[in-house]
Amino acid sequence: MKAKVFVTLKRGVLDPQGKAVLHSLHDMGYGEVGDVRMGKMIELSLDGTDRAKAEGRLKEMCEKLLANTVIESYRFEIEG
Repeated sequence: MKAKVFVTLKRGVLDPQGKAVLHSLHDMGYGEVGDVRMGKMIELSLDGTDRAKAEGRLKEMCEKLLANTVIESYRFEIEG
């Protein structure tokens, strides 16, 4: 099974990287961009075929390591 975990900053948390990218896009002539929020995408390969178990394990991984749940939100998708 393959899984993708998407981690983003929660609304209200300052995103200096996003602001720098927004500024650069505007400087490059892309003035139509109104806001940029940066995040990360993590791809995992999981052994087994039990989808419910995989969802539980992914939630544990996100809560313990992959996301800082104080300032970040996460979601995941399982393929296969």
